[in-house]
Amino acid sequence: QVQLAESGGDSVENGGSLRLSCVVSGPPYNRYCLGWFRQAPGKEREAVAAFDREGAAVYSTSVKGRFTISQDNVQNTLYLQMTNVKPEDGAMYYCAAEIYMSYNDYLLPRCPALTPVYTDWGQGTQVTVSS
Repeated sequence: QVQLAESGGDSVENGGSLRLSCVVSGPPYNRYCLGWFRQAPGKEREAVAAFDREGAAVYSTSVKGRFTISQDNVQNTLYLQMTNVKPEDGAMYYCAAEIYMSYNDYLLPRCPALTPVYTDWGQGTQVTVSS
């Protein structure tokens, strides 16, 4: 079982920047597909950014060119660097994980990427954008 702990959410001005973090705590012999999703009040959860199994980053159209997903494998931390933030980016941001390898055995042919079918989710971190 993996545990995900997001942080970094804050109030940011329109056009500003913010970096979200997600500490991924799981057994060292497991590997996880990781992604960021968000949900605004009254709206469905939507994809923001994720990694595929080969480590390539994929982004939703709404954030591409403004947000950057990255990960520090030593610190077991997933990041989301947000730049040129817009009012519509205000939401609860969630980190998500899906196991794809255990003991060097592949469990998934591919990562869910931007599809919200991940098994494990964090509690979320709130981003508020002021105009």
